[in-house]
This record gives sequence, structure tokens and C-alpha cells, in this order.
Amino acid sequence: MAECAVLRLENLSKRYRHDRPAIFERLELELRRGEYLAIMGESGVGKSTLLNLLAGLDQPDSGHVWLEGADLSVMDDDAKTLLRRRSVGFVFQAFHVLPYLTVEQNVALPLELLAVAEPERTLRTTQMLDAVGIAALARRYPRELSGGEVQRIAIARALVHRPRLVLADEPTGNLDPRSAAQTLALLRAQVKANAGAGILITHSRTAADTADRILVLDGQGLRPWVSAA
Repeated sequence: MAECAVLRLENLSKRYRHDRPAIFERLELELRRGEYLAIMGESGVGKSTLLNLLAGLDQPDSGHVWLEGADLSVMDDDAKTLLRRRSVGFVFQAFHVLPYLTVEQNVALPLELLAVAEPERTLRTTQMLDAVGIAALARRYPRELSGGEVQRIAIARALVHRPRLVLADEPTGNLDPRSAAQTLALLRAQVKANAGAGILITHSRTAADTADRILVLDGQGLRPWVSAA
């Protein structure tokens, strides 16, 4: 694997039933440190399925996913969980914040799972809350906040442990245009600041334009986006 590659796909294929066509076949991709990539595609082409494979949440029918030099296809579930916990940050369209935890507690959760000790955990949580602009809301609960503010919790939680790979699945689908633009700018800035790599899954060209490069997932596989103009 190339020295600077955070993620590499090799001949990746997936189908849900053996009597049905593959969702995608023989995908190839390399993502380098510092790169922020957008993957576009119509509904049903397998964007979320691909994201699950990249994180080791699903198993391909053939091929390999290499994350930081580790081949997910030969790892057991416990090993993949530990790698995910350390090296991957998720931002979901549905947010998935925990309503019974405060903003601060939600953001600190990945650090607790990694057994980061105090005062380092508090320091990094406070820094991340400040970076995403919600430090003043630290003691409040998600139900008290706007959709844009809750999305900032999700971004802060995904980045607080400084993951090497950030995966964002339609992160602005539930937001108004202004909040969506702020969220996309924030996500890109934080991925770059953490010297990691990021993949944005989206059907929106506007969202995709915030990335360093755009690929399209369709029946032909993963291919560079080409303007119709």
C-alpha cells in the first residue's frame, strides 16, 4: 500500500442475494492523508452500503478494504471494532446523538470508549466544542437545540478522537440551506485541521463541491464526476 494512503479499496464487490445483480463490483479507490472526497450517486446505488464496508460494519463478497494498512477482510469483529473506535469518525444524516446525555457528554463519549484519562478528555472535548461553535451549549441537552446545533454535536463527536478517516453519510439532508452550508464548511475545515482524510456521501452537487474531488457511484463503478456543461 502507498505510504500516504489512509484507505484503499481493492476489487471490492457486494451483493445482497446471490440470485440478484451485484450492488457494485470491483471497486478501486485510494484515499490519501489530507484528502477530502465526495461520492455522489442516485438513491439505491449503494452509497450507504459502501460506507458500511469502508468502516468494517459489513462484509464484502470479494475484494479488500485496507484502513491504515490493516486488511479488514481478515480481521474478526472485535479487532474491527477496536480499529473503528480508534481510527474512524462517523457523521450520520440522522445525527444519532444520545438524548439523555448533555452536549459535552455526547462529544466526550468516543474519548471515554478509548479510555482517555482526565484532564486530557475534558481538554479535548472543550477544544472541539469551541471549534464547532457550541461551547456555550455544553451543559444543555440535544432536545433543547436546533437541528444545526445538533449536527454540530455529531461533527464534534466524530472528530474529537482525531480519527484518521471521517465518514459522513448525507450529513446535511435534514438541514436548511444556511445550516447545511455552515455544516459542510465546518466538516471540511475540521478534517483538514486534524490531518486526516474524509469521505462525504451525498446526492447533492452543492455539497460535493466542497470536497477536493468528486467521484460518482453507479453501474459502472466509481468514476470521476464529469460536468455536463
